Amino acid sequence: MNLEIITPDKTIYNGDADLVQLPGIDGSFEILNNHAPMISALSAGKIKVKKPSGEEFFEVKGGVIEVLKNKILVLAE
Repeated sequence: MNLEIITPDKTIYNGDADLVQLPGIDGSFEILNNHAPMISALSAGKIKVKKPSGEEFFEVKGGVIEVLKNKILVLAE
């Protein structure tokens, strides 16, 4: 699936991911391939991106996530 993480200043990640773990306001949750469409608020924490080449982490102060048609868009602070 495609993941794009955007801050007000720039795009910090745009690429494929096998799993994305996010800090939701009610606790951590994960998005896998072919996840149902959703919109959710994010709290401060780390976004974990699992790819075939390994894992990558991004620190966020909050934001919003949209999942639609195997594409994840994160608007992060």
